[in-house]
Amino acid sequence: MNTPAAPNRLPDFVIIGAMKSGTSTLQAQLAAQPGIFMTTPKEPNFFSDDVVFARGPGWYSGLFDAAAANDLRGEASTHYTKLPTYPDTVARMAGLLAAPKLIYVIRNPVDRAVSHYIHDWSEGRTDCDPATAFQRHPELVEYSRYPMQLAPFIEAFGQDSIHLTSLEQLTADPDTELRRIGTHIGAAAPLVWDHGMSARNVSASRFRHLPLHRLLVRNPVARALRRTLVPKDMRRRIRNTRARTERPDLPDALRQDLEQLFGQDRAALARLFPGHPALDLCYGAAPS
Repeated sequence: MNTPAAPNRLPDFVIIGAMKSGTSTLQAQLAAQPGIFMTTPKEPNFFSDDVVFARGPGWYSGLFDAAAANDLRGEASTHYTKLPTYPDTVARMAGLLAAPKLIYVIRNPVDRAVSHYIHDWSEGRTDCDPATAFQRHPELVEYSRYPMQLAPFIEAFGQDSIHLTSLEQLTADPDTELRRIGTHIGAAAPLVWDHGMSARNVSASRFRHLPLHRLLVRNPVARALRRTLVPKDMRRRIRNTRARTERPDLPDALRQDLEQLFGQDRAALARLFPGHPALDLCYGAAPS
């Protein structure tokens, strides 16, 4: 039986995406700040995934039980901006959270889609070339349609609830951007970027997971046997046969189609967030 949520154990803010745009790094930086509590797991996906939502609001609020009384509480789930895959996210969130502060991290939409493809390739979800993958998996494009993903959140919570930022901003000037995020979520003191912390979940180099990967690779017993019986140099050579060290090139026609489509999105974002620095950084200068 589902238990009700504890009102004082719900998030003050939520990082809602986008996938492959630096949310893991931002979550880790926020978790390292005094007075901010982030959930474990990093991505509860409570409002998006039917199986997780079925655990009930009591389970969700329990993720925040370890937060101190005065902590700002947050979570980061990129599934929340994955329309049309998860259509009930915003309605569920609005039913439980009255006025959450939302953070949406975007990225050059073509680069995000390519990183998404690399991620799916490494996880074994696709084994085809990029052109075929983009035909078979429309979500590679849909998750980069940032205005479309934001629209239901704006309707439910208002545009002022959303802090729009970008991977490019966090890379170019992390100190300033983290302070802006802190202001948006109501941090008691300016947030300070930890430059000694490495970036998280970077997909510049990916390794393709084999069938039964969890059993054969991640299993502690199998790992111990492998390290005992297989020389390190041989393990490295085997691993390198599954490596993708270069970003795949998109066919010119596909890239042109994507850039035209995403150009329309840039214009839509410019109407919502006029003059926002993420626009030029993610999309390039507006066409004259």
